[in-house]
Amino acid sequence: MYNGKYRNALYETRPLRDIRDLMNSSVELYGDRPAYLVKRRPGGAYEPISFRAFRRDVTAFGTALLDAGLREKPVAVVGENRYEWIVTYLAAVCGGGVIVPIDRELGAEEIAHLLARAEAGCIVYSGKLETVVDEALRRLGGIGAKISMDATENEETRLSMKRLIERGHALMRDGAKEYFRVEIDPRAMCSLIFTSGTTGLAKGVMLSHANLAANVVGMAKFVRVVEWTLLSVLPMHHTYEFTCSILGAMYQGCTVAICEGLKHIVKNMAECKANVMLGVPLMFEKMHQKVWKEAERTGKAKMMRRAIAVSKAVGGQKLRTTKRMFKSVHQAMGGEMRLLIAGGAAIDPGVIEDFNAMGLKMIQGYGMTENSPIIAVNKDRCSKAAAAGIPMDGTEVRIEGKDGDGIGEIVYRGPSVMLGYYGDPGETAKVLRDGWLRSGDYGRMDGDGFLYVTGRKKNVIVTKNGKNIFPEEVEYYLLKSPYIEEAVVWGKEEGRGGDTVICADIFPDFASIEKDCGAVGTEETRKILQAAIDSANEKMPPYKRVRRFSVREEEFEKTTTKKIKRHLLKHEEPT
Repeated sequence: MYNGKYRNALYETRPLRDIRDLMNSSVELYGDRPAYLVKRRPGGAYEPISFRAFRRDVTAFGTALLDAGLREKPVAVVGENRYEWIVTYLAAVCGGGVIVPIDRELGAEEIAHLLARAEAGCIVYSGKLETVVDEALRRLGGIGAKISMDATENEETRLSMKRLIERGHALMRDGAKEYFRVEIDPRAMCSLIFTSGTTGLAKGVMLSHANLAANVVGMAKFVRVVEWTLLSVLPMHHTYEFTCSILGAMYQGCTVAICEGLKHIVKNMAECKANVMLGVPLMFEKMHQKVWKEAERTGKAKMMRRAIAVSKAVGGQKLRTTKRMFKSVHQAMGGEMRLLIAGGAAIDPGVIEDFNAMGLKMIQGYGMTENSPIIAVNKDRCSKAAAAGIPMDGTEVRIEGKDGDGIGEIVYRGPSVMLGYYGDPGETAKVLRDGWLRSGDYGRMDGDGFLYVTGRKKNVIVTKNGKNIFPEEVEYYLLKSPYIEEAVVWGKEEGRGGDTVICADIFPDFASIEKDCGAVGTEETRKILQAAIDSANEKMPPYKRVRRFSVREEEFEKTTTKKIKRHLLKHEEPT
């Protein structure tokens, strides 16, 4: 809800030098307050871990890694959201090292390539991924150390994270202080995040302590969640979740409850008495749909529409009676929810408006991994439902190449802009010039300084659950087939409010098909292509797989440099 009174208002914050400073200052401020709520077994009760106890585990694990000679090279981490994942991240970066978060949905081939690209010295992983990690390391030819989050004992080929933490505690009791004395350069890379997993196409975004610290402080100036409880639901290898939910919560003394999985969100909300949650549009849109389906089922939809209309008209978010009016909605969100934050993709403004009218404050933001990630976000005291937000304090945004409607490319600079792409100065130079980063996204600014994102990157497919799918990486696997001459991948929203389905327009290699299979008809050609697509899909995580395709009789129109003119394409309806 827009409130001009707070347009330029900022919350007070404390300065940060680096991530270790963030952790240490939070321990001094919040000490024995719960930093995390974790479940030791599925379905069990949440158990608290204090800020002080968390730091002890981080320093113990970091000390053990240092003692074992595993700090000099990057540390890779892969697994589901869990306490040990966070300990690994902080142990690496607070000891002057580099962390490499990896998507747990990637296959062995992709993990192996990322480990090689990052020159990782060890990998810390969840026991659930033992098989895929072993296969990745077999392809890689080994690694300095393999550390399991779940192993109870050290073995010849696998170390136990639990035992290493115990080892670190013992070393510190015996006077080991090397870990505390490691000098941290705030401007040096501490996090290497690959924007995509495909061989040869992944860009490694290099972020520094200073980048991340500036983003955390900037968000705290706009959104205040001091000593609340946050439910962490998005994958932690995403910069959005880790910077905003994990580091941001730590900075403000906010307790993080780790969700057991998407199926358990509602239950976990109530169990931890969550006050705030970050999510992607698909998640919130489904919640919104469930609210209305339940209202229709119980015959309360008409009454709810009237109540929402009244609430919007009188600014009901501020009324004490609003929560009582929409009691069932609040109970469905655990009863204590105060703030919902959407990011990762565009969201229907109507969803935000409805939740706000129901007394559930909801805002959205906009960012990129290359900016650690937040570029703009709505303030909790001053927001617009359709806007991506106001540029973060210290971040400058300008619109280049404006058209008649004021829409152009979003270009920005500030303290959170990445160092560059790892080992790729050419790609870095394409997007980063004189400190200004070209987002490849299109948008406009209004008279109040709010940013609106009107179009996503030129080619990237952004799904409703926040995943970025680069068409080129899917095409990479399709074109491995001898029966596919050319392919263009695109996304299609299936059904009203549905998720994005990956589609492909394919120009077959008719000569190869005839050579190997003889003269075949249309249906036989489709079967051959379907088999080729199935083979390509097996090499990709589920969300990247091609579900629909159309067959072209003529090749795509190209530029003089033989690049397909994507902007001229009119996709045929795939089947």
